[in-house]
Amino acid sequence: MPRYSAEFIKDMPKSDLHLHLDGSLRLESLIEMAKRSDVKLPSASVAGLKELVFKDRYQNLGEYLHCFQYTCAVLRDLENLEQAAYELALDNQAEGVNYIEVRFAPQLLIDLARGIDFDQIMHAVNNGLKRAMQQYNATEAVLSGQKPPFFYGIINCAMRMFGNKGFSPYYTNLFQLMRDFAPMDVIKLAAMELVRASVRLRDEEGIPIVGLDLAGQEAGYPAGKFKEVYEYAHQHFLLKTLHAGEAYGAESVFEAITECYADRIGHGYSMFMPEMIKDPSIADKANYISSLASYIADKRIAIEVCLTSNLQTNPAITDISQHKFKAMLEHRIATVICTDNRLVSNTTVSKEYQLALDNFDVPLKRLKDMVAYGFKKSFFPGSYVEKRQYAKQCLEYFDRVAQRYGFI
Repeated sequence: MPRYSAEFIKDMPKSDLHLHLDGSLRLESLIEMAKRSDVKLPSASVAGLKELVFKDRYQNLGEYLHCFQYTCAVLRDLENLEQAAYELALDNQAEGVNYIEVRFAPQLLIDLARGIDFDQIMHAVNNGLKRAMQQYNATEAVLSGQKPPFFYGIINCAMRMFGNKGFSPYYTNLFQLMRDFAPMDVIKLAAMELVRASVRLRDEEGIPIVGLDLAGQEAGYPAGKFKEVYEYAHQHFLLKTLHAGEAYGAESVFEAITECYADRIGHGYSMFMPEMIKDPSIADKANYISSLASYIADKRIAIEVCLTSNLQTNPAITDISQHKFKAMLEHRIATVICTDNRLVSNTTVSKEYQLALDNFDVPLKRLKDMVAYGFKKSFFPGSYVEKRQYAKQCLEYFDRVAQRYGFI
């Protein structure tokens, strides 16, 4: 098994297609933002927050998600939001990441009582990302062609589940307005509002909103309930990814593809766990998984792989060798290495690649394929021809880096 140095991994071109803004703040900035916005944190020090909230290991998914109450609280502020987006782009640039797709749920941050609406939130995030992009692309290394430029897209997340209070001011108000509707109808209404607003801002104001995601609790909230929402995205050329196969089995991935036209799948690791299949009509679970994996591979539906996050949120995975990334490789599925949440998981794209390459057999040709998927399966905010040209530029840079390190 070849060994790849940390220096090589940092220098090679990379992407991150599954990157939550609200899970990827700088810890020092979170403390600064909390003071500015009068948000109380469990500790006012980096060390204290690492001990109490943002840990290296979590007991379960609930403890992991507990972190987001603090990050979302400080991000209900437009200045903080723009700063978080700007710094996230800078942190990726610093470790050789050329392309990112930043995702978040704008409706978790809307606070109309404080004058913070959907459009303002999207402009704040875009302003931060664009400023970082313009600064990087004006450097001599990029202008001379020595390094590829940096680009980004924004993915908006609809929530599978939220309650009538405690999730965000927007969701609380929506339940109050729609008090005679069934809870699931309110949830779907919010998702439809999100996708319509996303298409409008993309088309009318040029914000690079490139995709729709469905996040939140899988069990009890299947993707098929959001079929109409995804049909609207599909009909308006908004690309589609879903969290699926993270906390629910292969049926969740199947439904994401067949009901919601998924172009990519977020996580997908439990797709290979027959014990997670609950549908009694699926008698031959092994064959079902094999057929689904073959279909995904054949259609080049990419899986956004988040190794550290999966280890932290699923206590059943006690060692990285148990992760189903190996099964994804064996089935020749297009896999893209991602972080999920840089802060909450205490990781970077380089760390995720190191974890994958140190523990699974990935020869150089396969590694280049994985890097290529990050650019070719991206929801790049330009034409298909422009995306191909950019991918080619990044892969030529990969070859130059590989040659410099003696791999070619």
